[in-house]
Amino acid sequence: RWLGHVVRGQVFHDDIAAAKPVASELRLGWALHYGVGILYGVIFVLLAGRDWLAAPTFWPLWVFSIITIAAGWFLLLPGMGLGWAASKTERPWKVRAMGLVAHSVFAVGMWICVLLVS
Repeated sequence: RWLGHVVRGQVFHDDIAAAKPVASELRLGWALHYGVGILYGVIFVLLAGRDWLAAPTFWPLWVFSIITIAAGWFLLLPGMGLGWAASKTERPWKVRAMGLVAHSVFAVGMWICVLLVS
């Protein structure tokens, strides 16, 4: 739903659940989610360079994945009316912790992929 409204010019909502539904919003959301993940992977490889690809290590990936959480905390969540870093949610620290876990899992997944193809 959020992405459907973003392309129409509305980035921030007081409550995304109250926003008008968008056709295929679930598909749009998953496409954005996976697209951003792929983009993050490409950006990381471009930043890390050939030396890292020749001998990949986990820690640079993990640090990068934690940095990428800023987009969710400072764009996506406020855009959906949930506040900066989930500050308007019932349990902001739980949401933040879950985000850190999810992005750490993303780093592990990217690292495994790189190890498999290198």
